[in-house]
Amino acid sequence: MEFGPLVRGRLLRRYKRFLADVELPDGEVITAHCPNTGAMTGCMPEGAPVWLSMSASKTRKYPHTWELVDTPRGMACIHSALANRVVHEGFEAGRVRGFDDYPTLRREVKYGGGSRADLLLEGERGRVYVEVKCVTLCREDGWGAFPDAVSERGRKHIRELQAVRDADTRAVLLFCVFHSGIERVCAAGDIDSRYRDALAEAMDEGLEVLAHATDVTTRGLTLGRALPFSLDAVE
Repeated sequence: MEFGPLVRGRLLRRYKRFLADVELPDGEVITAHCPNTGAMTGCMPEGAPVWLSMSASKTRKYPHTWELVDTPRGMACIHSALANRVVHEGFEAGRVRGFDDYPTLRREVKYGGGSRADLLLEGERGRVYVEVKCVTLCREDGWGAFPDAVSERGRKHIRELQAVRDADTRAVLLFCVFHSGIERVCAAGDIDSRYRDALAEAMDEGLEVLAHATDVTTRGLTLGRALPFSLDAVE
């Protein structure tokens, strides 16, 4: 996916979860929308270069949206909702291997206890429900970890993916990495041990877990290569 024109600035602070103050090159300070509800650990260093998109809507209180940040460990996209679109485009382009038998692709399909699957792939061999999670927490040695805060919603999605599996139905959890410094992915058991344990149980029962890098640039986002995943960080 491509960004439109982006405005560069300098991050002053993020607050109230959805707001960030940014200094523009001419010295003007503006408030931008922050489209990320997570802890954003490591992705909001004070003074970091950031890039903002701008909406033409006359009704938005804050027309700027924070999209990218240049961290000491690499460029990151903090707009987590874009992960679904990036993964959708990746499947369409054949960048996710092992799904050639499922040519039909739909988004936001109801399943489970009132949830919506991010993607549903269908074909003669059955169907594949795909839940996408955005990873921006970058730790030592290139480890990306999820979640970056306790996530009951994340555990709920794992349970629903477990329940939907049958002889004709696969369930996939895909970690879409939005940080260029991440080379491998694991569960953040130290942050949410219940999420880590739920994921371990689901994997034992057949949940498929994938991780993919994203090429993060000021031009746009493209799903990249597959990355190694392990339940826990290992040497």
